[in-house]
Amino acid sequence: MSNLIHLLPDSLANQIAAGEVVQRPSSVVKELLENAIDAGSTAIKVVIKDAGKTLIQVIDNGIGMSEVDARMSFEKHATSKIRTAEDLFNIQTMGFRGEALASIAAIAQLEMETCHKKDALGTRITIEGSDIKAQVPVSTPQGTKISAKNLFFNVPARRNFLKSNPVETKHIIDEFQRAALAQPDIAFSFYQNSLAAYQLPATKLSHRIVHLFGEACKKQLIPCREETDVLKIQGYIGKPENAKKTRGEQFFFVNQRFIKSSYLHHAVKNAFEGLLPQNVFPFYVLFIDIAPTQIDVNVHPTKTEIKFEDERMVYSILTAAIKKALAIHHITPSIDFDQNINFNPFATALSTTASSANKITEKDYVQFRSPNIPQQGGVKDWEILFQNLDKSPSEGSTKATTSSQMSSTTDTPIEVALLAPVAESIIKIQLHRRYILTQLKSGILLIDQHAAHERILYEQYLQPLLNNQTRSAQQLLFPVHIPLNPADMVLVQAHVTDLHALGFVLASFGKDSLIVTGCPTEAVGHDLKQLLEGLIEQFKWNQATFSLTTQENLARSLAKRACLQPGKKLQQEEIDMLVDQLFACTHPNYTPDGRKTFVVMTLEAINAIFQE
Repeated sequence: MSNLIHLLPDSLANQIAAGEVVQRPSSVVKELLENAIDAGSTAIKVVIKDAGKTLIQVIDNGIGMSEVDARMSFEKHATSKIRTAEDLFNIQTMGFRGEALASIAAIAQLEMETCHKKDALGTRITIEGSDIKAQVPVSTPQGTKISAKNLFFNVPARRNFLKSNPVETKHIIDEFQRAALAQPDIAFSFYQNSLAAYQLPATKLSHRIVHLFGEACKKQLIPCREETDVLKIQGYIGKPENAKKTRGEQFFFVNQRFIKSSYLHHAVKNAFEGLLPQNVFPFYVLFIDIAPTQIDVNVHPTKTEIKFEDERMVYSILTAAIKKALAIHHITPSIDFDQNINFNPFATALSTTASSANKITEKDYVQFRSPNIPQQGGVKDWEILFQNLDKSPSEGSTKATTSSQMSSTTDTPIEVALLAPVAESIIKIQLHRRYILTQLKSGILLIDQHAAHERILYEQYLQPLLNNQTRSAQQLLFPVHIPLNPADMVLVQAHVTDLHALGFVLASFGKDSLIVTGCPTEAVGHDLKQLLEGLIEQFKWNQATFSLTTQENLARSLAKRACLQPGKKLQQEEIDMLVDQLFACTHPNYTPDGRKTFVVMTLEAINAIFQE
């Protein structure tokens, strides 16, 4: 019988191992940045082309490598950072597994130039798919330059699973930001398609945060610091009013290593209890310094998960430290949980006085009428609703709905049966500046003005995007300048054509800012800076939460941010138009994300309430 089990070739084994270490271009950036940091660099430069698919280049001025070390670095499990099993529990470097370079070389065309600080000449090594093509001496500055070209060139199936360039670029920028935050004493630069996106000088942490996320975050930073016998916590948290609906600006570093921990994130949320509405996330950049013997970082090849020896202790100290920082800055629970945190609060006074009811004009609403259901006489004034309250249904002029009448409507579609008008004159009023109430043949209709307007705008925005059309734009008398962080700037530039189709007239203004000279007509009156920033945040949240096309995501995001908010008083003409437009929609019943736009209470249900 022939033997079936055999050893795989090194090149194939490396490709398999690369599946865990190199998942996408950002994985390569992460591993190369960690190597540059471990090399003692004071300046690191990152260059990418085509979202890292064509080129990823990392240049550092660290100690460099000798000719032998340069060659050994591409062997699997070859590392300078640990030697014994005991070293695994005293890790003080970013890398230690000895897998990164071998994995990258297995799925890319890689070139490395390096020169040790004690050597006069350096070494250049060229590798394709784990196969060394050349190793020659070269004159190069101290440090290391690694260029990974044509990622997954020999694994086309993996390359086909990569996302669009904007998505992959965002992941790369995320890794760059994490490395830059972890090492504020190192100068970082980032170039995308030959354009400088970041130029970060060596500085202190607060300045690094502002350089990465923009001047707007300067006023929201709250220092957080706590030191005990077992660990030290330091960093910054954001003020509650600046919390966002999207994740992405939450950073934990343990011994300078970025980690992901839902458990510690819960500790932060617990510290903010009473200060934040649900489903929003505070900003924080927090560093935990703890003895390496108290943690285990050898949990996953990506090294973003760690285990603490006493996780509950870390949780308690972290919560206490954040609560202390909030108390020092007099942050107390004072947020109105009913308001939409993404917009400025509105007044909550009740609307519509009695005099406004007398100004309501008579009008037939074809959206509320079915040709199969005959029209009935209408309610001419509010007094009719109350004049027979002291009589039984049989004595009053208004007929009670019988069970046979109710059953006769159930055979017709719900949109027809429930939305048939009761009269030629239908009274529609706004309740508490949040809802619109009107009468139907079968009961009453209550519309959520915020949800209804979101559905209307979504369908208005989606059509031109799908049909390659451009909506008319309202030209601004004074252009609006909007600074953005580099990551958001990349996102806007990637979708500028679709934004133009929606009605935005945008142009780059300097390195990381936009000038807006036109906007959709529905956005007139909005704070355009707030609207565009909210659109970007909503787009990123949708991108992380749902599987949507770019066009649908943009339409959803803009509709969410531009629609009427609770607390907005509407004139009667606006109420009429809102109802008309809602029931002209293709799907009027729900918002794009599945919330109800209106509810119907039938006469049968109303009668049941009072008969109980």
